[in-house]
Amino acid sequence: MTAFKTLGQFIIERQKDFPYAKGELSRLLRDIGIAAKIVNREINKAGLVDILGDAGSSNIQGESQKKLDIYANEQFIAALRSGGECCIVVSEENDEYLVIDSDISNEANYVVALDPLDGSSNIDVNVGVGTIFSIYRRKSDTGKHSTNEDVLQLGTEQVAAGYVIYGSSTMLVYTTGKGVNGFTLDPSIGEFCLSHPNMTVPAAGTIYSINEGNYIHFPDGVKKYIKYCQVEDPDTNRPYTSRYTGSMVADIHRTLIKGGIFIYPPTTGAKKGKLRLIYECNPMAYIIEQAGGKASDGYKRIMEIEVRELHQRSSIFIGSMDMVLKAEEFMSSFSPKLFVKSFEGEVKIQ
Repeated sequence: MTAFKTLGQFIIERQKDFPYAKGELSRLLRDIGIAAKIVNREINKAGLVDILGDAGSSNIQGESQKKLDIYANEQFIAALRSGGECCIVVSEENDEYLVIDSDISNEANYVVALDPLDGSSNIDVNVGVGTIFSIYRRKSDTGKHSTNEDVLQLGTEQVAAGYVIYGSSTMLVYTTGKGVNGFTLDPSIGEFCLSHPNMTVPAAGTIYSINEGNYIHFPDGVKKYIKYCQVEDPDTNRPYTSRYTGSMVADIHRTLIKGGIFIYPPTTGAKKGKLRLIYECNPMAYIIEQAGGKASDGYKRIMEIEVRELHQRSSIFIGSMDMVLKAEEFMSSFSPKLFVKSFEGEVKIQ
C-alpha cells in the first residue's frame, strides 16, 4: 500500500520551519484548505445548480461579479473568521479591507489577502479556475485596531502564499519560504494529499503565455519579445508554443510544472498593468521564486514594489529564470523603464 501524507500532517511536520512556531500559521493554512474544499464542491456541480452567471453587481475594479466569485469570497472569509488566526482580510471582491472584530480574533497575528476565484469567467465553459492567497504577519500590536500598515506590506514580507487550482483534479500549492509543495484533493477521503513535493520550475521552457489579442496595445519590448518567441532557432528550441487560458492560476500552474513564461504587460489603456499587486502578483511571485523562477514587472522584482493602494495594479513577467531574464532584456532595450511622476499622476517614458 502506498503511503500518503495529508496537508494537515505535512503542515504540522513543517511547523518547526516557521520562526513563530506556535501553531497559528498551521491552523490558518488548514482553514484555507477547508474553504477550498467547500468551493471545489460548488464548482464541480456548478452546471447543475443556479450558481453560474452574473450576480448583478460589480467589484471595486468595475468587473461584473459572478455568483461563484461571491460564494467563494463568502466561504473563505467565513473560514478565516471562525479560525481566529486572522485579523484582516483583503479580497478582490471587497472595496475595503475587512477587519475581523471578534473575541476570538482579538489576538490574531495574521493578515490574509486573496483573490477568491481567479478566472471565474471560465466556469461557464468548464476551463480551470483558481484561488490565490497571501499571508502576512500583522505590524500593529495585537489587541489594538488594525491599520493600513498591516495591509500595505511589501511582497518580501509575506510569510506564506499559495493557490488552489480547480481543474481535472483540484490542487493546493503553497510555500512558507522553504520551497514549494503541491497537494491533490482525493475526493474519496476528502483530503489534500502530498502529490508534488519540492516543486521547481525549469530554468527554461518552450511556452509563452500572454493575451496576444492585445498585441497592438503592448509596449515595443513585449512585441519584440513575442516575435523572438516565434522565430525558429533550434539552438534555443524556438519557435515557442503560445498557451493562454485567461486564468492566471491555470497558466502559472502549467508554467511551474512545465516551464515557460506568463506575461501580463502594461498596455496603452492600462499603463500600470492590470493584475492586482497584493493578492495576485505578490503571492505568485513568492511561489515562483521559491521554486527557482523569477518574477518582475519587466524591470524590477515584483516583491520589492512599494504598495500604496489596496487594489494597486502591476504588470508581471513571471516564470522560468532564463525566459524572464530574456524578456527583461527586450523591455530594457526597446521600452525604457516607465516611471510615475506621482502615484496618481500620468506615466511617462524616461
